[in-house]
Amino acid sequence: MLLWVFFLVILTLDSGSHCSPPSLPLRMPRYADAIFTNSYRKVLGQLSARKLLQDIMSRQQGERNQEQGAKVRLGRQVDSMWAGQKQMALESILVALLQKHRNSQG
Repeated sequence: MLLWVFFLVILTLDSGSHCSPPSLPLRMPRYADAIFTNSYRKVLGQLSARKLLQDIMSRQQGERNQEQGAKVRLGRQVDSMWAGQKQMALESILVALLQKHRNSQG
């Protein structure tokens, strides 16, 4: 008997909620939720756009830094090549001077 009363109460509650349109107090929270959801989506869209723009700018800056780094490395390599050639030239001059000095003493 108790089970039948429970089912009857459930059926009454279910049928009452589906037949009548939502009352004004139920519509206001839904409207407020919709406003919040739309505003939240706009903010998320703006944040996504800002992040995308920052990523693009950082990539461009990274490429510029790589180009500058490559130029600096190339300049260092050229400098080291010149320094190496200068050192070899000085060594050959010193060897020639020493040989000349030995020959003149000998």
